[in-house]
Amino acid sequence: MNTQAVTADSPEEERLAALVTGASRGIGLGIAQGLAQAGYDLTITARDAELLERTADDLRSRGVRVHPVAGDMADEDDIRRIAHAHTVAHRRLDVLVIGAGVGSAGAIDNAPMRRFDKQFAVNVRGPLVLLQETLPLLRKTAARNPAHGAKVIALSSITGLAPEPALSAYGASKAALISLCRSVNAEVSADGVSATAICPGYVDTDMSAWMHDRIDPADMIRVDDVVRLALAVTHLSAYAVVPEIVVTRPGDQTWRA
Repeated sequence: MNTQAVTADSPEEERLAALVTGASRGIGLGIAQGLAQAGYDLTITARDAELLERTADDLRSRGVRVHPVAGDMADEDDIRRIAHAHTVAHRRLDVLVIGAGVGSAGAIDNAPMRRFDKQFAVNVRGPLVLLQETLPLLRKTAARNPAHGAKVIALSSITGLAPEPALSAYGASKAALISLCRSVNAEVSADGVSATAICPGYVDTDMSAWMHDRIDPADMIRVDDVVRLALAVTHLSAYAVVPEIVVTRPGDQTWRA
């Protein structure tokens, strides 16, 4: 159990709380599991309501309160509903994890614009709307525990920092997400709310399955490695701001996905 000192108006508000998007699989699920193990009550969200309910049941076995809210991060109304549901259920937000994301591959000269629009809707626009909806609660939580503050952790990609063939739209959307995290730090880190973009190369998840014919999954970054980095960020004081963390695979081209 995380033992950060807090003050609260009710017993429920004494418990640390996190909101995790993309929480039903992959890295988002791993981070949700790690936060539950650390004693955080959770709001979890993903599009598949049935899978989300099964995930919630598993997380509850760790002794924490879990509030599942199915929704689409490309839908503004869904995002607002998710943020409101978290506020009502937990009344504090110590950690916001932006884990939901989509990607598609294609050469830059013929990448379909509908795929470009979808990636920017989910990977950039959705996170911005979610931040706008949750910043008041993040600020309130940080003010109640100024030594620790509140954290935003966004799952970006190394492609947002270094180009990767066939991933121009995806990389551009992840670069925008990194920039969004930097803007959070520029505007609200003085209020105790800081953001970290974690930028890995290929991680062994369903999202990377399309690369299995070129990269052995055994050679990809482990989900647990990214989870450990995310959890490490949650332990930092409000006086340490980490804008981004880059995670590469071994080899002689460490700035390739």
